[in-house]
Order: sequence, then C-alpha cells, then structure tokens
Amino acid sequence: MPRSKIAGIGYYVPDRVMTNADMMAYMDTSDEWIRERTGIEERRYADRTNETTTTMGVEAAKIAIERAGITAQDIDFIIFATLCPDYYFPGCGVLVQRAMKMREIGALDIRNQCSGFVYALSVADQFIKTGMYKNILVIGSEKHSFGLDFSTRGRNVSVIFGDGAGAVVLQPTEKEGQGILSTHLHSDGESAEILAMYNPGTHANYWVEKGVADFNNAPIGDMFMSHAMIDQAQNFPNMDGPAVFKKAVVKMPEVVMEALQANGLTPSDIDMLIPHQANLRIAQFVQQKLGLSDDQVHNNIQKYGNTTAASVPIALCEAWEAGKIREGDLVCLTVFGSGFTWGSALMRW
Repeated sequence: MPRSKIAGIGYYVPDRVMTNADMMAYMDTSDEWIRERTGIEERRYADRTNETTTTMGVEAAKIAIERAGITAQDIDFIIFATLCPDYYFPGCGVLVQRAMKMREIGALDIRNQCSGFVYALSVADQFIKTGMYKNILVIGSEKHSFGLDFSTRGRNVSVIFGDGAGAVVLQPTEKEGQGILSTHLHSDGESAEILAMYNPGTHANYWVEKGVADFNNAPIGDMFMSHAMIDQAQNFPNMDGPAVFKKAVVKMPEVVMEALQANGLTPSDIDMLIPHQANLRIAQFVQQKLGLSDDQVHNNIQKYGNTTAASVPIALCEAWEAGKIREGDLVCLTVFGSGFTWGSALMRW
C-alpha cells in the first residue's frame, strides 16, 4: 500500500495588517494585555468585499498545485476545512471547483474548526492509500474578521483571530520512508458549548432550558436567528479561554506522543513540530512538555493570530519556505479546537 506525501504546499494571507494598537480603536484593550495573554502582535484581515474564505483558499491552492508540478485539471478530489464558509450552504469546496475551472470532481467540506486541517489531511491520506485518488487538494481557509464582536464585550475572542489560507496537494509515494506515517484523531463533546458559535443554529430548546432566551411565543423562524439572540450577543463566538487552555495543554502533547509511539519514535526524533496556532502560551507549554528546543518548533501566531483551520498549513508552508524543513525530516502536526476535537499527523518529508 503506497503512502501519501505532500507534493506541493502554499499559503496566502491578506495584505491588511491589524496591529494590537489598531484593535484599541474598537475596544478597551492594549498591546501589553494582548501579548501577555496570547503572544499575538498583529493579524491579517481580508478585504471586506474582494476577498472571501474561498478566494483566499484558491490563492493558496494555486501555489500548492504549481509546486506539485501539476495543473488544476489534474486534481481529482477537493477537501476544504473551514469554520467560516462563504455561505451557510453550499460549502466552499464546490466554490473552489468552480473558481479554478476544475473537472466535475468530488468536493468535501470539513467542519472541525481548529482541528480541521489535520482531520482533512487524515481523510485525504486514506483516499490516497486505497488508490481511489491520485491528486487531492486539501485547503484550510478562514475569514474570521466578518464574524467577530468588535467591542470590549467581545475582546477576549476578537483579538485572537485573523484571516488567511493554506493548502497542500497530496499524492501517493512509493519512496521508502517518505510520506504520512500515521494520523490520530479524537473528540470529547462533553463541553462543546464552552467554545462555540451558537447562532444561527437549530438548537433553540437548549437555550430556552438554560434561561438564555424565551422562544415559546416567537415565530418559528426566530429560533434560527432573532433580535433577542443579537441583543444577547449570541451571534458571536463564545469561548471560555481558561477551560480551553487547560484541555489543550494536556491533549496536544498527548496526541503527539500517541503518534510517536505508534511509529516507535520519541520526541527527540522530531525535526519540526507545527502546533495549531491558538495561543503562543499553549504552544510553549506543549514544547516544554515534550522537551523540544526552539529549533524543533515553528510558531507564527505573533504575525497572523489564530487562523483556525488555516493555521497549521500556513505555519507548515512558512517553515518549509524558510528552510526549516528538509527532505527526510520528521514533521509532526498537532491541533486542538472546538468540539473538543484534537489530533496529530506524523510524516517523513
């Protein structure tokens, strides 16, 4: 059975830079407050009208496809990971197929938020291994800036997120020792609501029971999106940061060790760890827990913030372009996000 390898990789970030000082125009915050809690110095925001989650994904895909030495017509399956699609439906996968004038190939959308790219990579890996597809385009892309609460009320969430996209082309390889060695995926929905965007959705009874809203006398349509939800900021992301932190710093190193042990390896064998860029403090904690040096970990949250499903492919591509990843290197990806979901992917570059 062949392994799958990353044959091409690319990323795209918008031109507009939003510094911590820029955020102060919208909310009561400071550069020191943001850096101390997240490590973030700036993030990128997409153009309000000319850039979407899909268009950024397309730009990253163009680079990945060119570096793979193929054309858009050679792609035979698309997997698109995002939490902020252009439309509630359809998903972004078909919009990429249309924009890049591809054949009538399959397009799959992954909604695993910060874990989306690794989940998508794992799915693509299985398709390659079975021989079903030969050139799979995997994209992680986000336009968070359209759905954030730019007020002091929402600052704990809004200062964290940025826009951008990353993409890879996965192909089979027969080369000994090359490619994806294994992927490992997990979930725990017990605390799903502490990191979630509640509306629009079809769960109105949950919030009635919680006493957050009373829809008993409201029109049915108001249960999907109503003025009451907007008044209570239920149309913005919600996050219990400390609770997420506590879970992430346990599960991320744990799933890295799971990947290493499955392949008879140890942390010292890792040449490059690419952690999901959720919070620099989380990444540093994971690094410390695994006993890795600064040269073995790549972080870029300082420049881009948390780009959710795009964060790992952007960081992976950036590290490769900088010469930090070379052929034969052992590369590990690890993610943690809403759900909760988490995972890892171990590969020989």
